[in-house]
Amino acid sequence: MKAIAYKKFGTVAVLHTVEQEKPSIKSDQVLIKVKAFSINPMDWKIRKGEMTLMSGSKFPKNTGADFAGIVEEIGLDVKSFKAGDEVFGVVKNMMKEGVSSEYVAVSSSLVWKKPSNISFAQASSIPVVGTAAVTALQKMGTINAQTNILVNGATGGFGMFLLQLLKNKGANVTAVTGTKGIEFAKKWGADSVIDYTREDVLSQKSAFDIVIDLSGKMGYKNAQQIMKSKAIFLNPTPKPIEIPVSIFKNLLTGQKHIVILSSPSTKYTAVLLSALQNGLEIEVNKVFPFSQYREAYEYAERGGYIGKVVVEIN
Repeated sequence: MKAIAYKKFGTVAVLHTVEQEKPSIKSDQVLIKVKAFSINPMDWKIRKGEMTLMSGSKFPKNTGADFAGIVEEIGLDVKSFKAGDEVFGVVKNMMKEGVSSEYVAVSSSLVWKKPSNISFAQASSIPVVGTAAVTALQKMGTINAQTNILVNGATGGFGMFLLQLLKNKGANVTAVTGTKGIEFAKKWGADSVIDYTREDVLSQKSAFDIVIDLSGKMGYKNAQQIMKSKAIFLNPTPKPIEIPVSIFKNLLTGQKHIVILSSPSTKYTAVLLSALQNGLEIEVNKVFPFSQYREAYEYAERGGYIGKVVVEIN
């Protein structure tokens, strides 16, 4: 089968199409014919060698973590799926496994049936950022109409899910996005929108109960300028050193730096599937064919787009 792999850390130039053996499955796994996989910032952070403490340095490596496709074969112990089912899912170890291939073998516990009203491209966009959004929501604790929340970088894949989930909670949400994202942010539930190309979010006089930095560009130190004395800063893109340091510093200050580490599971996916039934939207900004995977990663890494970027395999 065809797959995308790399044998050293680097730019998109290290990505190559290779021939690999079609995977065999264990008794608790399913074999999926991949129709689409989505691109996440984690993909290029791993590829550039920024995550070696967790990803390791063993090559070759595949890329991509979440996917959608059609069940081709099921393991002996799998009862919840059959050949031909349309599904979406995610690999167990997102730091060391990849889905950028024609077939992937994964645990049946990390695969879910695709709703009929969404495309393979949309379904492949759910697991990683959708789970992160649900996890962030839980980290926020009890929120209501009096909770002032700032979402920085609000209209990428993560923000797309988070804004809509926050709307259902009734929180008072300020979204920070570029000019192209303003209408999307409003549609997805933001009460007010800051266009970062025209206004410095750190100049805001408002003090927020919660600041979540999805862009990774604000940082806790800057965010403290617009946080209340007992506010929390949620960091879904931590540097490895920030994980232990944040725990120590949180003992000393009223403002808390909370690192978000998420792992897809049926519990989180159930929340997302329920939200889909109630109108949650999944915006796929651009779909690239498999033959243009380098262009897809270049486009995704430049940023500035709304929603998700997806690669399709025919």
